[in-house]
Amino acid sequence: MKPLEHETSKASRPIRPLPNLIFMSRWLQLPLYLGLILAQGVYVYHFWVELVDLIGAAMGNQAALEHILNAVAIDGAVRPTKLNESTIMLVVLGLIDVVMISNLLIMVIVGGYETFVSRMNLESHPDQPEWLSHVNASVLKVKLATAIIGISSIHLLKTFINAGAYDAKTLLAQTGIHITFLLSAIAIAYSDRLMAHTTSHSKHSH
Repeated sequence: MKPLEHETSKASRPIRPLPNLIFMSRWLQLPLYLGLILAQGVYVYHFWVELVDLIGAAMGNQAALEHILNAVAIDGAVRPTKLNESTIMLVVLGLIDVVMISNLLIMVIVGGYETFVSRMNLESHPDQPEWLSHVNASVLKVKLATAIIGISSIHLLKTFINAGAYDAKTLLAQTGIHITFLLSAIAIAYSDRLMAHTTSHSKHSH
C-alpha cells in the first residue's frame, strides 16, 4: 500500500466508542463559555451604569454625584466632597479596568472555545482577531498573563493615586503582587519559546 493510501485509510477509520466519548466530552465546556458570555453582559451593564453616573455628576445631578463619591471612597481616607480631577481619574480607571477584564473574557471565550472545543472557521471573516489565526494553548496562556498584568497595573495605579489612604505594608504588598504577575508572564513566555525552539530543532534534525 502506498503511503498516501495508508494515511487516507487511517484518517477515515472510525473512532472507537470510548475514545469518541472522551473526545466528545469537550462539549461539556460549552456551558462554561456561555456563562462567561453572561458575565460579559454583567460587565457591560456595570460599565454603562458607572458611565451614566459620571456624566450625570458632571452635569450636576446630586444623586449621581453621591454614587460616584461613594464608589471612589476608601476606608480610612477622607471622603471626597466634589467631582475633582482625582475623582474623575479614579472613575475612568475603573471604567478602563472593566474594559480590560472584558477583553480578558473575550480572549478566554473565543480563544478557549477555538482551542479546546471546536473550530469556528473564521478565516474568511473580515473581523477575525489577528491573534486568533495562530492561537493555541501556549499563545493563549501568554495573552491571558499579559491581560492580567494590565489589569493589575490599573489596580496599582488606583492605589498609588490614593497612596495616602494606605500604609507602606499595603503598598509594598500590592507592588510585590504586580511584580510577581510580571515575572510569571515572562517565565511563561520564555518557557513556551524554549519549547517551540526545541520542537522546531527536533523537526529539522529529522
